[in-house]
Amino acid sequence: MLTGDGAVGNQAFDPGADEILSSPVFGAGLPPEAERHLREAALTYHLDDVAEQHLFEARRIAPTHVAVLIGLYRFYFYKTRLEETLEIAKSCLTRAAIDNSLPLDWREVRPGDANFASYDAVLPRFFMFVLKGYAYLQLRLGEYAEGREAANKLLELDPTDKVGATLLISVLDGMEAEDVD
Repeated sequence: MLTGDGAVGNQAFDPGADEILSSPVFGAGLPPEAERHLREAALTYHLDDVAEQHLFEARRIAPTHVAVLIGLYRFYFYKTRLEETLEIAKSCLTRAAIDNSLPLDWREVRPGDANFASYDAVLPRFFMFVLKGYAYLQLRLGEYAEGREAANKLLELDPTDKVGATLLISVLDGMEAEDVD
């Protein structure tokens, strides 16, 4: 079941995971002023306009920094602003592709392009989490074919399914079965 709080079943969806965010790879290079705005956004989360303005300022300062993109993603996602979340997910896909030296179109990524098999490989794992978020958002927004294609790509890159693509596919299968009935 896809729920409004970002859960698939009982598993909360988090496209970067706190463990990934704590990696020095993603924290490196964040200007202190951008970091301050991210902290202020978190503290003012309940004040949508104020928090969003802080996120915009952080993005102005560090437009492609992963921490800023994930901050925007989480804000929009938990505010259930899914179209805006999807736009940020697309930016995250681009960033993850660049950081992994992958093709910019996720459809062109192949299993041997990065170390997707290792759950300890932070950058490839981030790409997979972002692709999972993209697939999930497509499903939530009713774009089932695109969501299925992204989930299938994720399973191609992660055949042992560490990231959980089969759950998305099974949810979609169930949704499609309900539509037939």
